[in-house]
Amino acid sequence: MGSTTPLWEVFIRPRNGLSHKHAGSVHAADEVLALQAARDVYTRRGEGMSVWVVRSADVYASDPDQADENFEPTADKIYRHPTFYDIPDEVGHM
Repeated sequence: MGSTTPLWEVFIRPRNGLSHKHAGSVHAADEVLALQAARDVYTRRGEGMSVWVVRSADVYASDPDQADENFEPTADKIYRHPTFYDIPDEVGHM
């Protein structure tokens, strides 16, 4: 498989109730082959309940150089921070 074969990002959910996590990448001609390759490479020991593949070219990410303007505005919204709320002692740790 050469550089013309699309790159796919692989996400695995280890068991029900957990989120999918990025596991790595595979090269494949289409989504069916990408899913088969992802299953073969990343779930050989039965560690996955669900596999997602996404064409790498379709993934859009924020620019790390713009982190301040993207994420700093949330700092002035203290109600989003758990320290804003009083938690009763009987709740225990969260």
